[in-house]
Amino acid sequence: MLKARDIMTSRVVTIQALASVADALDLMRKNKVHELVVERSGSDDAYGIVTDEDIVYNVMAEGEDPAAVQVYEVMMKPCVVINPDLGIEYVAKLFANVGIRCAPVIQEKLLGIISVSDILHKSG
Repeated sequence: MLKARDIMTSRVVTIQALASVADALDLMRKNKVHELVVERSGSDDAYGIVTDEDIVYNVMAEGEDPAAVQVYEVMMKPCVVINPDLGIEYVAKLFANVGIRCAPVIQEKLLGIISVSDILHKSG
């Protein structure tokens, strides 16, 4: 059975929680990604995640200025994280049960990110 580590994307784009949403949008555009992992503020802190949907629903739809809103105001933290040895079937079930489309893959450190697209296109 394929595991999360087999289909995850190793290249992860990260951002600081205090960055502006405008900066997050710029990073997403430049890197052609739909989500950013929010860096931990220390070794005992949790990772967060901010997605393009978070920005559309919580900033744009509210008429807020992306330059005036900080990432920590719209991100999910702590976020669901995936163990790299978790089977793809279980990752898919977790995504369905929690209602998410992506999650960082972590084992002591950030290893990658896995998304619904990875499951669809790489597990075939």
